[in-house]
Amino acid sequence: MEDKNLQPNEFWPWAHERLKHWLEARRVLLITFCELSKVKDFHAQGKLLQIFCQQLVDYISEGHFEIFEQLINEGHLFNDAEALASGRKLLPAIYNLTDLLLDFNDKYLATDDLSSLTDDLSNLGENMAQRFEIEDNMVNILHSAHYQQVLISKKPIN
Repeated sequence: MEDKNLQPNEFWPWAHERLKHWLEARRVLLITFCELSKVKDFHAQGKLLQIFCQQLVDYISEGHFEIFEQLINEGHLFNDAEALASGRKLLPAIYNLTDLLLDFNDKYLATDDLSSLTDDLSNLGENMAQRFEIEDNMVNILHSAHYQQVLISKKPIN
């Protein structure tokens, strides 16, 4: 969506819908992660591991190529320099965790050796939890914080 001519109160609802979609993808990713964590025989559940890896890459990609850019755009639209500065400070931590998540994906796309998968899933779960917490902070700072401004700027319907 081209946002150059949008007013903040027009951009916010569109951005909110995109965020809801992305957070739903996170929920599905977590469900698959939990299912995968319960598996005892990974060789019999290779398809589930493939599905999880694809969901993980899709979630990460949507965040990096759409959501984070959208959040930065929203900060600009609302002239929220403080939120932009805070959001930019969070991005390096997200990117560091992204590398760890993608390392998991790359490892299990390139190997049939699943002997360390249980340990790797445990580490991955911790990294995902850290990343989700940072992402939530970024959403709160650069999106949710503007909700009141959007409500105030809405004109009553006649």
